[in-house]
Amino acid sequence: MESKVIIDRQTMLRTLARLSHEIIERNPDSQTVYLVGIRRRGVPIAKILKENIEKFSDMEVKLGELDITLHRDDLTRPHFSSDINETIINFDVNEKNIILVDDVLFTGRTARAAMDALIKMGRPSIIQLAVMIDRGHRELPICANYVGKNVPTSKDEFIKVCVDEFDGKTEVVIMKR
Repeated sequence: MESKVIIDRQTMLRTLARLSHEIIERNPDSQTVYLVGIRRRGVPIAKILKENIEKFSDMEVKLGELDITLHRDDLTRPHFSSDINETIINFDVNEKNIILVDDVLFTGRTARAAMDALIKMGRPSIIQLAVMIDRGHRELPICANYVGKNVPTSKDEFIKVCVDEFDGKTEVVIMKR
């Protein structure tokens, strides 16, 4: 599989700083920002956003981790039975403005599953979506409120957002099958 780095570490961290500023600007009346990272790579991205928002503003940031495995409509049981992770959200989601955080927005199915999982916990006032990469090819009518970079792709390409926590490096790679 042929691959190419399209966003290096410095550019990715700068992009996440910009997204943090956008979140602050679009939530001016909020004293608390509620970020929920979608497992796996959405969680470390949400952690970086949390650090940035707290550094750039006087907002408090609550952070949660959401496992959507049981809410996906595109996987069958044998594929995910061993991959179920714990959801950790130590705050009440009712009447909160929640920002879901993920690495790549593609078909929209992950975002839909995340919204389903979140709504089962309560009724947020608003659910927003922040993603590092939007690569298009939507199958559901979902768009992100905060986008690090739009990367038009073909169906035979794959985007991987690498994070130190899982990959030992921070970058975005495009791969062609």
